[in-house]
Amino acid sequence: MATRVGMVSLGCAKNQIDAERMLFTLRQEGFELVADAALADVVIINTCGFIESAKQEAIDTILEFCTLKQEGRIKAVICTGCLAERYRDEVMKEIPELDAVVGIGRNSEIAEIIRDIYAGSEALCAFGDKESLDLEGGRIVSTQPFTAYLKIAEGCDNCCTFCAIPLIRGRFRSRRQEDILAEARWLAASGVTEIVVIAQDTTRYGEDIYGEPRLAELLRELCRIDGIRWIRTLYAYPERITDGLLDVIASEDKLVKYLDIPIQHCSAEILRRMNRSGSRDGLEALIKKIRERIPGIVLRTTVMTGFPGETEEQFTELCQFVKDMKFERLGCFAYSAEEGTPAADFEDQVPIKIKEKRSEIIMEEQMFISDRFNESMIGRELEVVTEGFDRYAECWFGRSAMDAPEIDGKVFFESDRKLAEGEYVTVRIDDVMDYDLIGTRL
Repeated sequence: MATRVGMVSLGCAKNQIDAERMLFTLRQEGFELVADAALADVVIINTCGFIESAKQEAIDTILEFCTLKQEGRIKAVICTGCLAERYRDEVMKEIPELDAVVGIGRNSEIAEIIRDIYAGSEALCAFGDKESLDLEGGRIVSTQPFTAYLKIAEGCDNCCTFCAIPLIRGRFRSRRQEDILAEARWLAASGVTEIVVIAQDTTRYGEDIYGEPRLAELLRELCRIDGIRWIRTLYAYPERITDGLLDVIASEDKLVKYLDIPIQHCSAEILRRMNRSGSRDGLEALIKKIRERIPGIVLRTTVMTGFPGETEEQFTELCQFVKDMKFERLGCFAYSAEEGTPAADFEDQVPIKIKEKRSEIIMEEQMFISDRFNESMIGRELEVVTEGFDRYAECWFGRSAMDAPEIDGKVFFESDRKLAEGEYVTVRIDDVMDYDLIGTRL
């Protein structure tokens, strides 16, 4: 009987793709994959280790499955992903119940590691060069069958002073364009109609292997693939958004008019201390240009409160910036001091209660902005991809092109016929509910 393997993948979509590649390897090696990890013989926890709350979630999940192991319900627990890579031997030392801790550079050896555990090997700590993480190969797509993430690069060279990603994931490495397009064609042939293009910095794509940014060219080629209906781009750094990129988004119908731009702050001094470029004036000019060149575009961003040294005046400037820019989608996070990052050693740390309160104030303002934006949708007709049926609300739900999967809101709607998952329908918006829209299929 084949060994049953379950996977719990935490954190971002980039980490999820790593999990999908490991699952493909395990299936090729003859292991049986089970959807419910609690019913497996071996459980892999593919962890996130980006910020404190993510680390705690990873540890809690590991301990939950180690308890099942102690009860005899599963045989082995393995930790992979960013927490494993970042803390290496510390993870095994703190959680000795683990059978293996595997760094990202050894993901491709996951089948061999499981066999070693079953052969009676002592607890393993397996690590390699971060750049050994394989960016190619098969995947078992774990999202809904009509949507998939497409990772075009790994690692990051930006070295923001608050961010641990370069420590965890290594230098920025682009994939070859032909390999990306081949994977996208395979996804389309598998029934995927929505592709979400991701990397730690999508706008840097191609610089390391082609000597120049190639995101605009890559997106244009992705639009040539039959079967793909929506293409969405996340994590576009403001200083690298070119006129050429905007022209492509504006001119290609398959590129949804949606762009994620993580700006973090608008104060020039705070941005400088973050090792980022820009200023409030520059950001406002960029946003104005984007909206002029791509009418109706939905902009998503993330901002951070309580970065070391943030004064009340700088926070007030950020609040006013958010009010003035009226981002259609915005997330705000209180700064988290991460070990090994320069900002963690800055002397002027902001007290936890203050930075969390500032985050709450930003999100309260954003709720008003989102409400007004959603209300402007009432009476409009939107194309919506059907995601399922809500038995409690007794209606269908899905997303419009304005909403990224697992991030943004939903569209709940009535239909006079049964719909298929992944079916695109036209919905008239009749009402709003918090961050979601309510309507009727036409």
